[in-house]
Amino acid sequence: MLAVAALASGCAQDSSGGRGAAGPQPLQAPPARALDAYASELRAAHTARVAAAKRWNLEKVPLTAPPPPAKKPEIEAREGFEVDGQKNLPPVFTSVPTKEKIVFLTIDDGAEKDPAFLRMMSELQVPYTAFLSDYLVKEDYGYFKKMQDRGVTLANHTLNHPYLPGLSYAEQKREICGMQDVIERRYGERPTLFRPPYGNYNRDTLRAARSCGIEYAPIWNEEVFADHWDYREWDREIHPGDIVLTHFRGEDDWGGTMRDMVREFLDKVTAEGYAVARLEDYL
Repeated sequence: MLAVAALASGCAQDSSGGRGAAGPQPLQAPPARALDAYASELRAAHTARVAAAKRWNLEKVPLTAPPPPAKKPEIEAREGFEVDGQKNLPPVFTSVPTKEKIVFLTIDDGAEKDPAFLRMMSELQVPYTAFLSDYLVKEDYGYFKKMQDRGVTLANHTLNHPYLPGLSYAEQKREICGMQDVIERRYGERPTLFRPPYGNYNRDTLRAARSCGIEYAPIWNEEVFADHWDYREWDREIHPGDIVLTHFRGEDDWGGTMRDMVREFLDKVTAEGYAVARLEDYL
């Protein structure tokens, strides 16, 4: 009753036509309508995800990732993955420091260009990062433009996917900087993320990458295929912040499609209580 009385007092006018003493003000209609609209959007988004999960034959609806951290975690080279002079070079890492039950999906190369995969990922609202090699991407630059238009970050995986430690510094720089140029020319952005082919690198690799504007060199802790997973860690488990690798491949290589791979990936992470987050939000 006191709260009601105070509210009424704050809204009343005195006998001279002025306002009464300041007090708690009633909620105005516009904020209330905005709140209702936001709640409606959330319900609609959830309904759409439920329908998409059913349409794409998932066992469960994928979990929604928490908001990105206001303060980004400090990214350092994984122990044992450093090179001489690492402090000033892009770190090679396999996971992001976090206690949240999230993982990051990354997809390499660019061989398979399945339109249904783009629809599936858009409808399910699953974020991922694409590490591209020009010798495969150039077959259809437009496919990856559609991917970019859906909010996917296009990152660097060299021009020709060579074994980089077998090349000179100058040759490595041409492979990495050349792919930087391709992505900037075709897609308007110069990447800050680079993944060395096969996960192999040396000090020259990271020096060349830095000279081309690369800030991070994420590799992976797990790899997912159309019908199974491979693990880096001895416990063969997913951990908070793990980076998961897969490839743009199809039935010729896997005996399954990109869509089969997505189901394999999402069914496992969802069953274990993990959501898929956007890697760039944590860097």
